[in-house]
Amino acid sequence: MEERARIPVSLPRPNPTTSYWQESPDEIANLQSTKALPKYADYVIIGSGISGAAIAYNLLEKKPNSSVLMLEARQACSGATGRNGGHTKAASYRSFLDHEAEHGIDEAIKIARLEYANIRQTHALARELNIDCASTPCDTVDIIYDAANLARGKEAIARMQETMGLDDPAAKYTVLSAEEAKEQFYTPDALGAFVYEAGSVSSYRFTIGLLKHCIEKGLNLQTNTPVEAIVSDDDFDSQSPRWIAQTPRGSVETANLVVATNGYTAHLLPQMQGIIVPLRGQITAQRPGSKLPGLDTTYSFIYASGYEYMISRPPGTSDAGTIIIGGGLGRQRDAGASEFGNTLDAELNREISTYLYDCTAGYFGDNWGEDAKGGRIVKEWSGVMGTSSDGLPYVGAMPDMPGVFISASFNGHGMVMCLKSGEALVDIIVEGGEQEWFPKALVVSAERFERKFQGRLDMRAPGEALFDDRMERL
Repeated sequence: MEERARIPVSLPRPNPTTSYWQESPDEIANLQSTKALPKYADYVIIGSGISGAAIAYNLLEKKPNSSVLMLEARQACSGATGRNGGHTKAASYRSFLDHEAEHGIDEAIKIARLEYANIRQTHALARELNIDCASTPCDTVDIIYDAANLARGKEAIARMQETMGLDDPAAKYTVLSAEEAKEQFYTPDALGAFVYEAGSVSSYRFTIGLLKHCIEKGLNLQTNTPVEAIVSDDDFDSQSPRWIAQTPRGSVETANLVVATNGYTAHLLPQMQGIIVPLRGQITAQRPGSKLPGLDTTYSFIYASGYEYMISRPPGTSDAGTIIIGGGLGRQRDAGASEFGNTLDAELNREISTYLYDCTAGYFGDNWGEDAKGGRIVKEWSGVMGTSSDGLPYVGAMPDMPGVFISASFNGHGMVMCLKSGEALVDIIVEGGEQEWFPKALVVSAERFERKFQGRLDMRAPGEALFDDRMERL
């Protein structure tokens, strides 16, 4: 893994695969709000995904008369946000015990409540701003195929309810037996399941809608404008810093530079090499089998070496019932190691393509039925996430770079952390300090950067996979 972490991080690649959500790019996909770049902006945000959009939204709320410039290397929302599975799902129980052991019970509770609040706020903001993104709050189910994961999950849920209270919505879970899981969720090989609140959304449409709102409030969006380097000006003063974002179209100076580039961050901040490591993921859109009933919950399928996540497009959408499923890293021969350090989202991993094709019929067994006449696969694509050494994002001021801020490395869980992290970062930028509600474990510190990168921590569940034999038979 150390070797993968040392691979130099590139800028976003040209001509990436087109995600299911981007099949018809939005009208602002290639927007350049002004013909030329301004020479100076009060705030410069690099990246137009959910992090960048959330930061711009909160800056324009708190500093409405300020100039806010957003620079994007490719089309608007063309990175991980525009490529994810559309899941607003925290699964806080899976990390709760680890967070308690490392950061203490108060921080573990704050992280769980942050994730829950982020889900609620995402769907509330979609309603408030009237964003057409198929925002669908609903329950989710984790189908468990590994005895150790099942036992660990039950332990974590009990601990959350003990320390947070049975009435805390972030700690509300229903534990199902194997028979209940098989009957209610059509998964014949389940060992058990956990049901809790989550949701689905087109993350691309949500973020595009948020960006449009920001543009109405004065955001200057410049797409197809990659930032090639960040440098300090010749008269650098730590009391009144000035930073220069260099692009092929010219340079922009600012006193407040925000890096919201997730897996690509180390290209702009070389000191983050091996600290934020890119991870390429893959997703498919599939037509459901003939016997599969309409699904009103989202799913995760959890085994010893990893998991897949799945949503079914909700009623009322033109593609209602279409399945979006991603994952497969834990099923590779190298346990997914070859995807770390990989920014080639213009390509697909054919081993994962085959696995994702097979796994849906495997998970649902006889409940899948025959494939649709048009075939199982509608679309497949890849995208680049950012992973950190401690499994948490980095949010805050960069050490030894006054005036440079970061919100990045969300470890595949951006849709349950980015919105609130953007809010917290703006508090840090504008007010000079984080809020009490925001977990200190997420705040940038030099000490966090000293931790050795070991891969994606949420793929290292304990126990023996009882589901492997079935998957080998697919």
